Amino acid sequence: MPLLATSIKTPIGTLNLLADDQILIGTNLTTISAFNARSEVKIVKSIPVICELINDYFDGDFSAINAIKVRQSGAAFSQGAWKAMRKVGAGKTISYAELAEKAGSPAAVRAAGSACANNAIMLVVPCHRIVKTGGALGNYAGGVDKKEWLLRHEGYF
Repeated sequence: MPLLATSIKTPIGTLNLLADDQILIGTNLTTISAFNARSEVKIVKSIPVICELINDYFDGDFSAINAIKVRQSGAAFSQGAWKAMRKVGAGKTISYAELAEKAGSPAAVRAAGSACANNAIMLVVPCHRIVKTGGALGNYAGGVDKKEWLLRHEGYF
């Protein structure tokens, strides 16, 4: 079965989605071709359920994205970090140091930052909720302005 890809308009730009049936495996704000999928990709108008839940998130139901199943490949530490990111509630943040601790290696603060940078499922695996110690926003693959918008949308500011 081919992977499904679609693009949806959001307040932070066009969000491209890549799914293996009902499991989200990639998101980006660039292009569908940027996914570099190793399987056949079928462009569709919408990916049922996933698109609806993302639209619900942008309409104010922040918990909607928690219902989206995700999968991405990565080392054990990154897997732990991505799992920990999904537990950070909307409107809340944790530091990269706290993320490292929650992922099982308190000294791996740089690795926590790398897990954020290598997160292939931005928004749904909410790396935008990870900030620097002291509260500075830090980096974001979609741009710091998008990170700030998402945090403001969730009521952090």
